[in-house]
Amino acid sequence: MDSINRQQPELNHLDLQGTEAAEKLKELISKSESCFFCTQIRTGKPFDTRPMAVQKVDENGVCWFLSATDSHKNEHIAADPAVQLLFKGSDHSDFLTIYGHATISQDKDKIEELWEPIFKTWFTEGQDDPRISVIKVTPVDGYYWDTKHGQIVAFAKQIVGALTGQTLDDSIEGKLKL
Repeated sequence: MDSINRQQPELNHLDLQGTEAAEKLKELISKSESCFFCTQIRTGKPFDTRPMAVQKVDENGVCWFLSATDSHKNEHIAADPAVQLLFKGSDHSDFLTIYGHATISQDKDKIEELWEPIFKTWFTEGQDDPRISVIKVTPVDGYYWDTKHGQIVAFAKQIVGALTGQTLDDSIEGKLKL
């Protein structure tokens, strides 16, 4: 039996590097307001995960978060900076996983840049709360699953494919090397 990928009449795999990879990463993260932030990534052991909102993604694909200094994630990062970020932008596309290295700081300028009034829910003393820290995740590599022409075209291709018995999948996926 042939793989579904061999039945594709179109290119459905494209690895991206450097600037193109960072642009794809930024595009897909913009479609998802939050991710699963995973720490304690070890073979054969369950990893720790929690939902987190990305506050900023820069032109190099670096992701910025605010976190409490006394959180488990900060404790985990201090022991091992390897992290995995898992994103889902929609039910059918815009999926992204990033492996990277995290660092923690209490850079006041960066806290001010990332601050939003809703954060006072967690940091009751505002921007000057001594428990605020900045987590910087520098991506090493990743993998994405997306559509080439958007969800409307992808859905139309699925309908035509189902009616004609052809594989007309508009998806594209690939590695991201930053």
